[in-house]
Amino acid sequence: MVVLSARLLSPLLPTLAALCRAPPRQHRGLSSPSGSGHSLNLGGIFPPLATPFSPMQEVDYAQLEGNLRRYASIPFRGLVVLGSNGEYPYLAPRERLEVVSCVRRALPRDRLLLAGSGCESTQATIELTVSMAEAGADVALVVTPCYYRGGMTSAALVQHYTEVADASPIPVVLYSVPANTGLDLPLEAVLTLAQHPNIVGIKDSGGDITRMGLMVHKTRQEDFQVLAGSAGFLLASYALGASGGVCALANVLGAPLCQLDRLCREGHWQEARDLQHRLIEPNTAVTRQFGIPGLKKAMEWFGYYGGPCRAPLPPLSPTQVEELRGTFRANGWL
Repeated sequence: MVVLSARLLSPLLPTLAALCRAPPRQHRGLSSPSGSGHSLNLGGIFPPLATPFSPMQEVDYAQLEGNLRRYASIPFRGLVVLGSNGEYPYLAPRERLEVVSCVRRALPRDRLLLAGSGCESTQATIELTVSMAEAGADVALVVTPCYYRGGMTSAALVQHYTEVADASPIPVVLYSVPANTGLDLPLEAVLTLAQHPNIVGIKDSGGDITRMGLMVHKTRQEDFQVLAGSAGFLLASYALGASGGVCALANVLGAPLCQLDRLCREGHWQEARDLQHRLIEPNTAVTRQFGIPGLKKAMEWFGYYGGPCRAPLPPLSPTQVEELRGTFRANGWL
C-alpha cells in the first residue's frame, strides 16, 4: 500500500488541483459535450460487484437487484460485473450473460457497465465479448490469459488484445491482476496497446505506483485512461493522474470512496489523505487478507446482501469474522 507524505505530495498540488472529470462520449445512450478529453469518460469509482448466491449456491438475482437498488443512491461512475470479486471463474457461460442482462436492466443509462469477458483463448474471448455487448455491456474488461503464462510474452499478449479489440463491438479495458494470474501485463505491451483506437484504458491491480505513473505519463497523447485496481492506493494513483478506480471496497464503503474521489478532484488533499488512511486496513482485509468471503461478510454489516461464496471458496471462521469486524471498527466504520 502506498500513501504519499505531505512533503512528497506538495510539489504535485498544482497539477492535482487541475484534475477534473471529463464528460462522457456518445455511446449506448451516453452524451458528450464538446471539448471532452477522452472519447469515453472512465473518471470515477466503479465497484466490482460481488455475485450473490443462494444457500443452494445458485445465482440469486433477487438479491442482486436488491443490492443494485441500494447502490443507486451512490454517485458511482458505473459498475463492473464478472470481475475477480464477482467469482467470474465459477460462473457458467449462461450465468455470466444473465448477470450482465440483470444489471443492465437495473442500471441507469448514464452509468457505465463494464463486464469481464477475458478467457484463456483469443477466440473464446472474442466470442464472449460479443455476447457481453449483446447483453448490454458498455465496455469489455479483459483479463490477461494466464494458464500458459510461460508463453505469454509481451508480443503474444499484444497480439491477443489487438485481435480482441479489432473484433469487439464495444471499447476494451485491459485488466492486469497479478495476484490472481501470476502475470503482470508488461508495461511495453500496455504502451503499444494504448495506441489501438478501441482500447480505452487499463485496470491495474498490481499496486506499483511507479508503473502506474509511467502508464499515465507515456500514454498522455493517447485516448487512454488508467484505473486504480484497489482502494488502498487510490489517492496515490490520482496524484499521478489516474482517472478513477475499480475498488472491491466500494461494495461496502461506496459513499466514502466516492467522497475520496471528489476530494482529490477538488484539491482537498489533507482531507483526502485522512480519509485514505482510514480505508487502507479495511481494504486489505476484504482483498488479500480475507478475500471474497471477507468482502461478502462486510457487505452484510452495511445493509447489502453478501451471502455465501460458491464452492470451493470457504466461509470465514468465527475468529476471522471477529478480526474483520475489529478492522472496520478500529477505523471508525462500525
